[in-house]
Amino acid sequence: MRRLPIPEEVTGYELDADVRQELKSLPKTLADDVARNLVMVAQLLDEEPEKAYDYAKVALRLASRIPSVREAVGFASYATERYTEALAEFRAARRMTGSAELWPVMADCERGLGRPEKTLAMAGAPEVQKLDRAGQVEMRLVAAGARRDMGQADAAVVTLQGPELASTAVHPWTARLRYAYADALLAVGREDEARDWFAKALEADTTGTTNASDRLAELDGVEFIDALDPEAETEEDGSVDGAEAAVSGAETSDPESDSDPEAGAGREAETGDDAAADAGTDAVPGAAAQEDDAAK
Repeated sequence: MRRLPIPEEVTGYELDADVRQELKSLPKTLADDVARNLVMVAQLLDEEPEKAYDYAKVALRLASRIPSVREAVGFASYATERYTEALAEFRAARRMTGSAELWPVMADCERGLGRPEKTLAMAGAPEVQKLDRAGQVEMRLVAAGARRDMGQADAAVVTLQGPELASTAVHPWTARLRYAYADALLAVGREDEARDWFAKALEADTTGTTNASDRLAELDGVEFIDALDPEAETEEDGSVDGAEAAVSGAETSDPESDSDPEAGAGREAETGDDAAADAGTDAVPGAAAQEDDAAK
């Protein structure tokens, strides 16, 4: 079996205790090998999902009967938009554990496969009542995304309304829920309300999981200019930038000078980062995918 390189500092003990407990059913050497591959999946999933997928497949070949391995393959498949494979792996993990925890991301896989009606059916299933509060919020985000997929923008707004949205308390999912609601409001033309909710999302987004600051700037008509972009040197009216004109004038008045002054400027600071959203779920990365529409 072809193995992938793993840094020596990755021991496998970085995994949660419950995952390590699952791996104890394997011989120790094999368990350590699987654990190290799972750590690589976790480390690479957000930034390099294709590499994460490769490590997940190695873990699957080594230990296909371990629920955490099937779940890891599911999330890696989901992150690389292999929705059919992701759904199969999530179903396998659910059969092994009996847990409903993966229900929202499974529903989001149905969205990815172009079956929003199936997503909405899952949103009304008894399994949703078995989810904790975070899981139920995740399910609401996915269902709202399905509504928008079906062209039901107003219904998406209503789907996101609830006590969690009205609460002033901040939870790990609060910023994403407020962001999705703002985006849904914007989709139905309620721009002023959308701006207020983007601001509320930014207020709750202490870890930079959304790009609420960018959306606010866009609504306020603020444009960020990259000083290193050659096209940014000329203003819209065709006039030369003031700083450039000053440099040009200095060169004209002192033709003997062999200096080449540099134009120094930086990009205006932006607050917050992209999502794209853990889900993780904890998070359900599914949430990350559906926030692009309403939540994906």
